[in-house]
Amino acid sequence: MKQGSFRAVRLAVLLLFMLSLTVFQAFGDEATVDFVSIVLEKFNGETSHEWTLGGKVYNFDFEWAVDASKFASRVNDEQFPKLTHVEAWPMQAFGINRNNMDLKSLGIWGKFDRRGYNWVDIYPSIPGSAQNGEPPEAFEIPVPGRIQYLDMWVWGSNLNYYLEAYFRDHQGVVHPLYMGNLGYTGWKNLRVRIPTSIRQSRRVLPRFAGLHFVKFRIWTTPMERVDNFYIYFNQMKVLTDAFESTFDGDDLADPDRVQALWAQN
Repeated sequence: MKQGSFRAVRLAVLLLFMLSLTVFQAFGDEATVDFVSIVLEKFNGETSHEWTLGGKVYNFDFEWAVDASKFASRVNDEQFPKLTHVEAWPMQAFGINRNNMDLKSLGIWGKFDRRGYNWVDIYPSIPGSAQNGEPPEAFEIPVPGRIQYLDMWVWGSNLNYYLEAYFRDHQGVVHPLYMGNLGYTGWKNLRVRIPTSIRQSRRVLPRFAGLHFVKFRIWTTPMERVDNFYIYFNQMKVLTDAFESTFDGDDLADPDRVQALWAQN
């Protein structure tokens, strides 16, 4: 083999090594995992929410609101869909203790005037932001860590509808994820895996780039009845990766820490 060929092989090997090193440094946190289960929402009617991850406490205030596509029914002065909290829950998760008044579920009561691909959005909103008949201002829930799975208990009445969950990534792109068909009876735990194609980290510091939960969307289908239906939600939970590698000066990659430091000047 000629000397030029040896040099070409050596250069190719060197380039591959440097590329692999760069990838490892950029996304090394994704190679080590520390899975933590967090209940983001109990659907018990409270507006104050708190959870802890990696020693950091997250506090957010939000409540749930509902919206629908244009054929949503209006009966006299009642506009559908309606949303409320009811004293009901999945026995598979909490048992049969009906005297426990702390256990509630989020209920959606819907009606449409026409069959078709109608939709109902259930989204977090800022408490007290609804003014003069206008809908409340939406609030997107910052999901702690790098979310791997989202699961939730959903009550269905064997209607051929399906449920989606929407997430926004750090670049502002919204991703709809199919959670499952609602053509079953009673409570069922629905789960969706967050695909690796949705990036939750960056090459530059800070590497962490978590997702924001935007909303749930219920879709009806053209051949299914839509004149009157009920759906209930309970215990919205995520399985998330809490691992963050440490290094000298890692506090300067924490956006909250940086903001506090620069606020002193």
